[in-house]
Amino acid sequence: MKRIIFFSFLLSTLWSYGQKKSLQAQLTSQSISIDGKLDEPAWENVPIATNFVMLEPDNGKAIPNEKRTEIKVLYNNDAIYIGAMMYDDEPSKILKEISQRDNFGTADLFGVFINGFNDGQQDFMFYVSAADVQGDCIMTDANGEDYSWDAVWISKAALAENGWIVEMKIPYSALRFSAENKQTWGINFFREIKRERFKYTWNFVDQKIGTFTQQTGTLEGIENIKPPTRLFFMPYASYYLNAAEGQKTYGTMKGGMDIKYGITDAFTIDAILIPDFGQTKYDDQILNLGPFEQQFNENRAFFTEGTDLFSKGNMFYSRRIGGAPSIDPSLNENEEITELPAAVNLVNALKLSGRTKDGLGIGILNAVTEKTFATIKNNENGETRRVIVEPLTNYNVLVLDQRFRKNSSVTFINTNVTRNGHTRDANVTGLAWDLNTKANTYSLFGNVKYSHINDYQDKNGFYSTVSLAETSGNYRYSIGSDFVTKDFDPNDLGINFYTNYYNFYGNANYRILNPTKKFNTFRINYNMYTEFNKESGKLQDNNINANLNLTTVKNNYYGTGITFYPLETYDYYEPRAENRYVAIPRRIETWGSISTNYNHKFAIDLNGTFNVFDESERITYGFDIGPRYRFSDKLLLTYFFSYFRKNNNKGYIDQIDDDSNSSTPNEIIFANRNVITYSNTLGGKYAINSTMTINLAVRQYWSYADNKDILSLEPNGNLSPYPQYTDNKNSSFYSWNADLSYSWWFAPGSQLSALYRNNASNFERVIDKDFRHNVSGLLNNDALKHIFSISVKYFIDYNAVKNKVRKRA
Repeated sequence: MKRIIFFSFLLSTLWSYGQKKSLQAQLTSQSISIDGKLDEPAWENVPIATNFVMLEPDNGKAIPNEKRTEIKVLYNNDAIYIGAMMYDDEPSKILKEISQRDNFGTADLFGVFINGFNDGQQDFMFYVSAADVQGDCIMTDANGEDYSWDAVWISKAALAENGWIVEMKIPYSALRFSAENKQTWGINFFREIKRERFKYTWNFVDQKIGTFTQQTGTLEGIENIKPPTRLFFMPYASYYLNAAEGQKTYGTMKGGMDIKYGITDAFTIDAILIPDFGQTKYDDQILNLGPFEQQFNENRAFFTEGTDLFSKGNMFYSRRIGGAPSIDPSLNENEEITELPAAVNLVNALKLSGRTKDGLGIGILNAVTEKTFATIKNNENGETRRVIVEPLTNYNVLVLDQRFRKNSSVTFINTNVTRNGHTRDANVTGLAWDLNTKANTYSLFGNVKYSHINDYQDKNGFYSTVSLAETSGNYRYSIGSDFVTKDFDPNDLGINFYTNYYNFYGNANYRILNPTKKFNTFRINYNMYTEFNKESGKLQDNNINANLNLTTVKNNYYGTGITFYPLETYDYYEPRAENRYVAIPRRIETWGSISTNYNHKFAIDLNGTFNVFDESERITYGFDIGPRYRFSDKLLLTYFFSYFRKNNNKGYIDQIDDDSNSSTPNEIIFANRNVITYSNTLGGKYAINSTMTINLAVRQYWSYADNKDILSLEPNGNLSPYPQYTDNKNSSFYSWNADLSYSWWFAPGSQLSALYRNNASNFERVIDKDFRHNVSGLLNNDALKHIFSISVKYFIDYNAVKNKVRKRA
């Protein structure tokens, strides 16, 4: 009898896991106060979503009764309302660190994931922590969670005697759904018990399947609602006070407006008028000795919010818009540049994005940057002239992404840059595909791209990649190949460093899907990669890698790996000359990493790497150490120190060209050098409450390359002594950045922020190895630039204004 009961329970459990759960939303005409109490009569007798199932680490395990979670959903003509009760038999242990929006810190978490079209393609995720901190994002299986997307909604979290409560009001303007009278939405609910690092969902999400968004339940019962006019205005005003040595302190006022307009139930236009990016995070500049530019993260909200469509095919690098000028001014004898803008001003920008109920996603982005000049001075007669370093420029991106069968897509992408006048124009077109079997067990991924550059003479290039992968189960694998021609160039609106090669690569890995007695997660990877120069057939890269990543049952992370480069390879990029290469010896790289459980007040991150070359005394090594201490739920301090050293590194420093008509230099000069890098980063957060925080970010960086021997690159890729070169090409770059900011979300979608920033940097050919002197040399009024700014952004909902006007009438 016991066996019959057991197997009956097991079968019913497996049956419930395999089925989509369904929840009925209930209409209400009562006013709901978002206070975290759930004490209005409207919450009584509402269907309950419960019986949560573990997502991580023990996938499929039922939540214990003492930690049960109960969810109710109401709706009216304006919004849906979520009421959640998270039971906890040890409420005093609920973690509730207060943090910034979209950064939950060490706190319990509740979330609701909504797909208004119920097509398994894209979830709008809304989170609230036990500290009453909001977070929201857009989730797709292809791109993961995109927290750059921000919606305007209301929530309140409150502690209770037997757990904690969350109450949400999510306006329909924050969602996307069809205009049908009877709605069926995809929905799932999420809970994380932070002290245990246990994550649960209402509808079971099977980790054996390589998808998340398709494993939701359904929300039914919403009827006869009309999507509202989605029209939002965000006017802003900013004041900047600038001070630096040698210039008069001055202040500037800026003002403008962002507009969001939903032209249909699925598509939204975002426009930025008179942009202001003065309070964006500083860039972490480095001493860049390589052949390629440094790639920076995008910190401007307009170019990060809801841009998942534009990331398709990896063709769009938004930092090109408003970046450095593209034209280097020509100098005559006795001339020098006295003024060269570091960036081009953005005039305005607009984007349209959305997806139809049939799965067609459309993204259009347009931006215009202004005509920009440099000032050149003649040192003999003192005359100055202005030359164009960037003409009036128009940037366009078009994306058409058709999803089908709920888990696959085919995408067309085009980027176009048109510069006014007889200067460089660019057009890049791509077709990308992400195809998955119905059961999400195998995927075929790839893209093809074609670039056309019009710059005195036409230049056309081609890029293609394709990969096949098994995406489910404990054992998974992938294989793939890329092919890139020499003239492929997407860099006017994208970023790509390597061309003129073809490669083959593969991966095999094993992971546990449920915890063991020792490990919560455990994964072993094996990778192989081989790359050839397309024209010569020479080996550009060849490596074999194995790595292990795991978390213990105490939620401490450990990782280690080793990479073998068993053959000599040839680098065609470092020489900075066509058809030239430098030989790279065989080598072995190893690394290790530890990150202790952030739930503890004190935690630490440790990373180390060691590389040895098949060349006398040529080694590379370094380490990072990052302690962090949470003094209270309000105060957190983090520190990160990094040290990295390259001994007997070989790198390009110059070239000698005696014939100006030749494209090939007579000599390519390398240096045998030691490269040493130090950086210190301090971060701090003090949360006054869940809407008001003070943040500190300080970064000190110093890196230098000390040339010991000068070398000449031979045609066969080897290096030989070249003592006759005597120019000083040592490099030393040091910088300082400090931001102290205050942020207050004083109303939904409305923010007041104040920022004090000071920064300084210097590049020298003479290396002063006194670390203290290099740091202190930047921390004085002669070197530092100071900026104080205050900015106010106010969110105006057209519907709210319209309703107020009607009531007054």
